[in-house]
Amino acid sequence: MSLPKKISRRNLLQAGLGAAASLIWGNLEARQTTHSPCKTPLQTEGPFYPQHDQADKDYDLTLIRGHREPAQGEVLHIRGQVLDEHCQPIPDVFVEIWQANTYGRYRHENDANPAPLDPHFQGWGKVKTDQQGNYHFKTIIPGPYPVNERWWRPPHIHFKVAKRGYHELTTQMYFAGHKFNEQDWILLKVPQEERAKVIVELEEKSQGDEPGAKQCRFNIALQRA
Repeated sequence: MSLPKKISRRNLLQAGLGAAASLIWGNLEARQTTHSPCKTPLQTEGPFYPQHDQADKDYDLTLIRGHREPAQGEVLHIRGQVLDEHCQPIPDVFVEIWQANTYGRYRHENDANPAPLDPHFQGWGKVKTDQQGNYHFKTIIPGPYPVNERWWRPPHIHFKVAKRGYHELTTQMYFAGHKFNEQDWILLKVPQEERAKVIVELEEKSQGDEPGAKQCRFNIALQRA
């Protein structure tokens, strides 16, 4: 796919994401060890983790507190459980997500992508699991974006999951069937036999969700410290 000249100059983004990925991949590969049904692959945090706190970072990323207009894009409900290495649910786990908007741009000062910002998209959310380990986010399906002239990142959502007594886990969630999945250098670093654990299928909305919304399920496993 050819890029407009304006986008192909994204040297800052290319350097930032490329350097972050190169530094972290070695450590992640060293920690990707035994295959387990309850083991979530580790992935790079990337360069766009939020640097500054914000007043509204609740479960609903589609509507910022005090705004009347919702975020642009296709609404997505992400539901899942946080489990331990024995596939048992873990209560009171902090789960946070951050992501690009529907145009593929992060709400982050270091994102050089010339794609539009969405002033009504929260971009970052944090929740705590219930007593059965369940969590829920309402967001939008993010857009893909170019890192350089040969590499487009597919739509993905970053996760960071933590609880005292467990190893903190950082990973990314992808969407099945997207054409850029097969050429994404970060996703391809996940061992092939583990890759399905970070790729979700989009489904029609659940009962009670908004008309036209999609949903997916993403379970996450933590390892005890």
